[in-house]
Amino acid sequence: MTTATDWSALYRDLHRHPELSFGETRTAGIVAERLASSGFEVTTGIGRTGVVGQMRNGDGPVVLLRADMDGLPVEERTGLPYASADRGLDPDGNDVAVMHACGHDVHVTCLLAACERLATEGDTWTGTLLAVFQPAEELGAGARAMLDDGLYERFPGPSVVLGQHVSPLPAGVIGLHAGPAYAATDSLRITLHGRGGHGSMPETTVDPVVMAAATVLRLQSVVAREVAPADFAVVTVGRLAAGTKANVIPDDAEIRLNVRTYDAAVRTRVLAAIERIVRGEAAAAGAPAEPELEHFETLPPVVNDPQAVERTRAALEASCAMVADPGAVAGSEDVGLLAVEAGAPCVYWMLGGADPARFAGLSTSEELIGVVRTLPSNHSPLFAPVVEPTLAVGTAALVNAALAWLGPNRPG
Repeated sequence: MTTATDWSALYRDLHRHPELSFGETRTAGIVAERLASSGFEVTTGIGRTGVVGQMRNGDGPVVLLRADMDGLPVEERTGLPYASADRGLDPDGNDVAVMHACGHDVHVTCLLAACERLATEGDTWTGTLLAVFQPAEELGAGARAMLDDGLYERFPGPSVVLGQHVSPLPAGVIGLHAGPAYAATDSLRITLHGRGGHGSMPETTVDPVVMAAATVLRLQSVVAREVAPADFAVVTVGRLAAGTKANVIPDDAEIRLNVRTYDAAVRTRVLAAIERIVRGEAAAAGAPAEPELEHFETLPPVVNDPQAVERTRAALEASCAMVADPGAVAGSEDVGLLAVEAGAPCVYWMLGGADPARFAGLSTSEELIGVVRTLPSNHSPLFAPVVEPTLAVGTAALVNAALAWLGPNRPG
């Protein structure tokens, strides 16, 4: 059986060699080899680079354990001896630095270790294990790609979907929240059409830069004035691009924005307000053409089934020092699609990865959260989970959670 030292070495190797979304070929090869050596039936190339390991062990529930595999276009600045120096091509063909800045290397390592342990303990459970190693979570596209490629036609539909995401919580702590746990996300690309001309003669133009600036400012009123204080929504403009030269008024301007919500009615209201404002500002500016609004990313919230959470809680408590409720997270995840498509409950928890020494002497949850907010978060070039006890706790959590759902083996 693989030792903790060996799993640490695998983790460091994966961290040193991250791969961008839908380019996880090296990682997928390692996953397939490890699963096969643990006795799983292995299928590769699902949703382009996804891997599924199946272990059938008699009659019983089908338990799906999921890990995502992709890295991010981030240049690592952790200074770790196993820091990534690798590069890749982003979707636009740009050469970029690549880093496991979101901890997917932790997810892969823990799930492989859990699969090996569950395989060696096959005399204690019955049912079917599906280990799903998913590509392209960072694009919000990997789960959908695997589903569209026949995931549930090739394999049995799961009774439950289980998974975890490493976070800056202290290593040894698991965060578990019932109900909406991760937010829905919507990304929009908005093109505002003006009429370009010379910067010295603005009266001959319809300036899309001014139109875009007014739109961005007006969008800030959506959450402040159209969403109830008790509800949750975020509207963030992440890109505003127009023009090529200081004295040239361009024809067009582009805005890219992102929306986060938990409630479907709030989401509908926010998206409608955005479209109304965009079209209204274009009309007020005398735009020669209607603006274009394109949805290029949308994911539902990840909703942890309350009954499934309670069924899994004791298993997670047996895996770590503490299970705490971190509340709903504004980040988004596509793991929920795997549960929604199957009509199965989802239980998705946060795995602490921060150095426990940073939290020594704290006595309240407020103090703990205060320290968490000072640490490098996921997607930071400084994000660096401690190897242990993160891997040990993450592996135990997956094993124990799976056993809480698989059938017990009762000889005779």
